[in-house]
Amino acid sequence: MAITRWKPERELSSWSPFRDLVNMQREIGRVFDGLLPEYDAENAVIAQWAPRVDVSENKDAYLIKAELPGVSRSDVKITLHDNVLTIKGEKKEEKEEKDVNVHRIERSFGVFERAFSLPLSVKSDKIDASFKDGVLSITLPKAEEAKPKEIEVKVS
Repeated sequence: MAITRWKPERELSSWSPFRDLVNMQREIGRVFDGLLPEYDAENAVIAQWAPRVDVSENKDAYLIKAELPGVSRSDVKITLHDNVLTIKGEKKEEKEEKDVNVHRIERSFGVFERAFSLPLSVKSDKIDASFKDGVLSITLPKAEEAKPKEIEVKVS
């Protein structure tokens, strides 16, 4: 006995509203196929890249860590404007050697930008940034009013 895949559209194709729906789906698919370029996962090119970022918090500060492998410290700029912290930079493409045949390039290069809305409770004048082993670490100290306070309960 041969196993055949069940396709409900085969059984429902005689049902007119279903047939019209399938035809409409095909037409919409054709319209979008004409508008959008074909996606080739094997040879896909990423137009822009953004570094991966971890955002964490402790009782004293917020911490942002961004992975920037292959990016020079001088190619990174951090700005703070209207409580938005922006990390901008560029990962430069390596020069191609003439005697080398390149078979595949998967690493991303180019300009990047990440922006983070900060709470009003950050001491903007005390922000600290460091760059080590391809990781950018930004410490954003909390203002005193934002830190949790413990209130002692008195028993009477």
